[in-house]
Amino acid sequence: MRSELFDQVRESDQPGMSLQNHQMLRVSFDGEFFARQGAMVAYQGEVDFAYQGAGGIGKLFKKAFTGEGLPLMKVSGRGEVFLARDAWDVHIIDLDGDSVTVSGENVLAFESGVSWDIKRVEGAGVASGGLFNTVFTGHGRIAIACHGMPVLLNVDQPTYVDTDAAVAWSSTLHTGVRRTVKAGALIGRGSGEAVQLVFQGQGFVLVQASEGPPVPAQAAG
Repeated sequence: MRSELFDQVRESDQPGMSLQNHQMLRVSFDGEFFARQGAMVAYQGEVDFAYQGAGGIGKLFKKAFTGEGLPLMKVSGRGEVFLARDAWDVHIIDLDGDSVTVSGENVLAFESGVSWDIKRVEGAGVASGGLFNTVFTGHGRIAIACHGMPVLLNVDQPTYVDTDAAVAWSSTLHTGVRRTVKAGALIGRGSGEAVQLVFQGQGFVLVQASEGPPVPAQAAG
């Protein structure tokens, strides 16, 4: 049996965490790493997926990071695991002793050697939604999933980003919240009060080309 497709999509043989293609992550490992629950699409080898329960790592249960129905899982063993999220674009960030903040909604996987903690955006209440993020520090790889191709903005002046569009940013930036009262859906989605993240200082912010899944018509009404 022959097909050009078979050659184009043949499995990668790179070790560690790498891109199988633009929308799929391949992790070849002997040990453990963390991934978004439900992100596994295939695996080979002796692999165990441990969904973190009440007796697990305390950080996993801060609703700030997981939200409802978005917990992490610890992947351990030896083999190859393929991860994806609704055909979103997947990108890899290499940490070399530095730090980056990532929206929990965009975290796909990360190596176990990376230190991480959950931080709350100043001035953002729980009702604002999506304003609790994860700070990664140290050495290792992080895989993020973006809804559409992102743009990297250089922050050298106050920069405002929709809360659902901000993917990752320099941890050295000062973040806050700006609320804009509007009569209708003039900026962002929905109506009424719009909320943006404010970034100030020197650094970068990665912005995805989407504000999230479409709002159902009945909900919008």
